[in-house]
Amino acid sequence: MLTEERHAFILNQLKENKIVKSQTLMNKLQCSESTIRRDLSELENKGLLKRIHGGARSTYQLEEELSVSEKSSKNIQEKQNIAKLAASLVRENDVIYIDAGTTTLAMIDFLTAKNITVVTNGVAHASLLADKAIQTFLLGGRVKYSTKAIIGTDSLRDLKSYQFNKAFLGTNGIHSEYGYTTPDPDEAALKKNAITQSAMAYVLADDSKWEKVTFSKVGDIEEAMIITNETERSLKTYQEKTTILEAEQ
Repeated sequence: MLTEERHAFILNQLKENKIVKSQTLMNKLQCSESTIRRDLSELENKGLLKRIHGGARSTYQLEEELSVSEKSSKNIQEKQNIAKLAASLVRENDVIYIDAGTTTLAMIDFLTAKNITVVTNGVAHASLLADKAIQTFLLGGRVKYSTKAIIGTDSLRDLKSYQFNKAFLGTNGIHSEYGYTTPDPDEAALKKNAITQSAMAYVLADDSKWEKVTFSKVGDIEEAMIITNETERSLKTYQEKTTILEAEQ
C-alpha cells in the first residue's frame, strides 16, 4: 500500500473514531510498527493528528450545525462585506446558483446585474429574489426545517438539469486537509454538484469557518475560490491551492 493510501486510511479512522491504536493500524494495514510510527509522525508534523501513547487522536472536533436564527446573529458585518463582494462578481446575463445559507442570503440585496437567472435551494432566497423581480428557479424536494434548505433526491435531480456561469456556496468548515465540509450529506451532495456544473465556484465564508471540519465533504480547497473577510491565516495555509478574495472591512 502506498504511503498516501495509508495516511488516508489513518485519517479516515480518526474521523470515525477520534482515537486510533497503533496495533489496530498495524493489523488492518498489515505493516510494521516502524511504518506506522513513521506515518503518525509525518501526519503529526502536518498538524493532522496528535500522537498519544499507543496510537493517535484527532486534532479537531467535528462541528455541530446551527439553526438559521443562530447563524443569522453571528458575524453580521463580516457576512455583509463578503456578500457585497460576491454580488459584485455577478455580470449581466449570468446564470448562477445561490446556495442556501445566511451569507449567500445576504448577497441578494447587493445584486445589481441585469437579466440574470438564479437557481437556488433556499426558500428564503427564492422569496427575496422574487421580490427583486429576478428570474428564479427553486429546486424541488424536502425542506430542512433547521436551515430552510431544500434537499434530497428530487432537488439533486433538478439541479443536474442546469449549468451555471457561477455558483455561490456556503460552508460550515474550511480545512487545509479536509477541504469544504457541511454536516448534512444531502446538502453536501447539492453543493458538490453545483461546483461540478459551474464554470466558476465561490465559497463564501467568514473567518469563523477556518480550520473547522464537519461530517460531510463537499470538495477540495482547489475546487472553488474563497471569499472571506480575513486572509492572514488563509494566505499562509491555502493560497498555494486556491484564489482567496478578501472583502473590505
